[in-house]
Amino acid sequence: MRTLETTLAGVLAIEPAVHGDHRGFFAETFRADAWSAAGIGVEFVQDNHSRSRRGTLRGMHFQTSPGQAKLVRCARGAIFDVVVDLRRDSPTFGRWEGFTLDDESMRQLYVPVGFAHGFCVTSEVADVVYKCSSYYDAATEAGIAWDDPEVGIAWPLGVEPIVSERDAGAPRLAEVAAALPF
Repeated sequence: MRTLETTLAGVLAIEPAVHGDHRGFFAETFRADAWSAAGIGVEFVQDNHSRSRRGTLRGMHFQTSPGQAKLVRCARGAIFDVVVDLRRDSPTFGRWEGFTLDDESMRQLYVPVGFAHGFCVTSEVADVVYKCSSYYDAATEAGIAWDDPEVGIAWPLGVEPIVSERDAGAPRLAEVAAALPF
């Protein structure tokens, strides 16, 4: 496993060792001791799996209390995965960074507590699986607008994205910044 630095403190891109031959491949996608040695010292308690078609955009989501760290990977297809720093005292507050995750490189993204997370599907179909450090709780579910012009995420979409009603109505970061617990 190899970790790659990102521009946002705490966010890690992770490249697991992939062993391939004429039969296919094998990759270790999670190993607690290796992830802990890489600085990911959280206990994951829930796994999620979504399937989406090209042009689907999910995000930008986060849990407010106790917060939720995620370890994200694209098990099928390809996505453009984005994080936004929501830590009010951070020098990178409101900044975003995007990463290509796909089933070929098998790169993963560690998203710590204090970041909004979202992705858009760039392949025909994509399966996204991720580990969470806290259980989903509708009462602490929150989000910011995927198209907030002040955040300015450059989504690689050539068409109008397919978004949920909830995501279409999400507030801008400036509207919720004062209430963020991070």
